[in-house]
Amino acid sequence: MPITLPETLPAYDVLRSEGVMVMSPDRAAHQDIRPLRIGLLNLMPKKIQTENQFARLIGATPLQIDLHLIRMSSHETKNTAAEHMATFYRPFREVKGDRFDGLIITGAPIEHLPFDEVTYWDELCEVMDWTQSNVHSTFGVCWGGMAMINHFHGVKKHMLDHKAFGCFRHKNLAPTSPYLRGFSDDFVIPVSRWTEMKQAEIDAAPGLRTLLGSDEVGPCLVEDPGHRALYIFNHFEYDSDTLKQEYDRDVANGTPINVPMNYYPDDNPALPPLNRWRSHAHLLYGNWINEIYQTTPYDLAEIGR
Repeated sequence: MPITLPETLPAYDVLRSEGVMVMSPDRAAHQDIRPLRIGLLNLMPKKIQTENQFARLIGATPLQIDLHLIRMSSHETKNTAAEHMATFYRPFREVKGDRFDGLIITGAPIEHLPFDEVTYWDELCEVMDWTQSNVHSTFGVCWGGMAMINHFHGVKKHMLDHKAFGCFRHKNLAPTSPYLRGFSDDFVIPVSRWTEMKQAEIDAAPGLRTLLGSDEVGPCLVEDPGHRALYIFNHFEYDSDTLKQEYDRDVANGTPINVPMNYYPDDNPALPPLNRWRSHAHLLYGNWINEIYQTTPYDLAEIGR
């Protein structure tokens, strides 16, 4: 089954050209099935790129997905056209009365700031508390995952001496987890961050379980059953050239940056990078969607009760 998107959203044509099944809201309304309502709280500056990345992954399952784009009420983006935001996004204050089967909270390029110095931190705390009554399952990604694990468990983020940047090998630490169904024992994940969460501090927080981790860059995917949440600190959703875009941007700006590790063939940035994480990205988000489908109430009004 397809993902439901407005026909005028850029992701509609992008995903359809890639072979992803997409459906207009008008056509979806004529199907006798309840789609899963998935919200995307998009905190990234490149909104359209991020929409494409997550829609591509959650739209690849056999289930019909009704995607809702959400923004912070108290923050105006400077990197995406106001017309696009007004057409496709709703501020959080307008969705507070709604219920969702799933919610993705993306990362944000503000990890150098203490959480309470982020301009929209108070509203984001309200969002995170709201998920406990209005969202069946929440997926915090990169800074979004760090924010959630800090808010609910007090686990701190720590600055790194240098940026963790590249494709790093990770281990499957919980092969029987339904979220890791089909996962290999060893694989690579794109990483791009200046901060880390420490495994010892996660282990000290009751109720948390680390599912994926790396000897080089630490814990990656953490399950929080008590809050019906997953936290991932790395970027399965990245396109093949996302790390290249970040590297080229820093080089052009004169910002000191290392060539992303284990990304380009022979570590040569003149060569096209290879995508070696796509299959596991689809597995993870497909498994998440499947778990939501298996456990969410049919009656949306029952979510959170």
